[in-house]
Amino acid sequence: MSAWVLPDHIADVLPSEARHIEELRRQLLDTARGYGCELVMPPLLEHLESLLSGTGEALDLQTFKLVDQLSGRSMGLRADTTPQVARIDAHLLNRRGVARLCYCGPVLHTRPDRPHATREPLQFGAEIYGHAGLEADTEVLLLALDCLRAAGVHHPVIVDLADARIVRALFAGVPVDAATIARVHAALAAKDASGLGAITAGFPAAAREGLLALVHLYGDAAVLDEAAKVLPDSAGMRQALADLKHLAQKLDGARVSFDLADLRGYAYYSGMRFGIYTEGASDALVRGGRYDEVGAVFGRNRPAVGFSLDVRELVGVLPARPLRAAIRAPWSDARGLAQTIAALRGQGETVVCVLPGHESEIDEFHCDRELIEQAGQWKVQSI
Repeated sequence: MSAWVLPDHIADVLPSEARHIEELRRQLLDTARGYGCELVMPPLLEHLESLLSGTGEALDLQTFKLVDQLSGRSMGLRADTTPQVARIDAHLLNRRGVARLCYCGPVLHTRPDRPHATREPLQFGAEIYGHAGLEADTEVLLLALDCLRAAGVHHPVIVDLADARIVRALFAGVPVDAATIARVHAALAAKDASGLGAITAGFPAAAREGLLALVHLYGDAAVLDEAAKVLPDSAGMRQALADLKHLAQKLDGARVSFDLADLRGYAYYSGMRFGIYTEGASDALVRGGRYDEVGAVFGRNRPAVGFSLDVRELVGVLPARPLRAAIRAPWSDARGLAQTIAALRGQGETVVCVLPGHESEIDEFHCDRELIEQAGQWKVQSI
């Protein structure tokens, strides 16, 4: 095999796409800053127990592991940034009030999470720590939608809502082990009613019937009314359904759907969860929700809610951006040319000096103007 062949699902990013990704990264961070989010930059590499504590098996399987040659301790390359941000909130910032944090950096996966996906996503996210109310959930949802608008997603989007408390309420009082719970979750995600029926054959009737009902509880707002009728009545169930209805009303103008069996993503979600879909994407462009327990392993169990997206995947559903306008300049020692070029670059212009013998080459920039000398002065002229 050639030495230059990259591993499966790992790829270089070439100029046009790389420029689009970088411009998009800046737009997303600026949008988050507009909401008061502060930028953090966690390390790519961290001790394994800190990186994975309390996150569940799915994230463990996605994490590359190695041994630190300095300490001999196990380390991991992050597969998700949220646990790191929870650690920063708990131990480094340690604020009493609200902390709004955002980030954008690469994560690495041991395997692609779906066909044709990269194993090196560029993960952007925003998170709110310290507020348990629906106001924080609403703000995160609105910020996620604003980020997609800022990115140039003009196709209609669908916000799909669910709540982890619904499934937890159905498991309440049911003596099952973690492996059985994982099988139930997989059957719910696949909408596999027959498989779910077999797994839950020995469950109490209320729990079994409620889990089987979840398979069919997806669609528009009528789903919430149907859920209130067919799911076991409890304070936790009523609260989860009421919260979903409240959030949907706050997203007036956005198309909202519900999938009460949706458990995709990492195991740390504890309440509302959402995915945002649009035309051209094979899966949700954005995933997020509430994960109040994510900081417990760091000794500070703070309310938390947030979302993340893969900037590289987002670029894939957007139209290509036009080449950046630039000014073409000759490569010359002529008097005043260097000073003129420096002044133009200082004003934010791109000035491409044409190296001798390469006058007709095409590159990443669209040179719609050129520098010409007139009466001893260098001037910009349209081409």
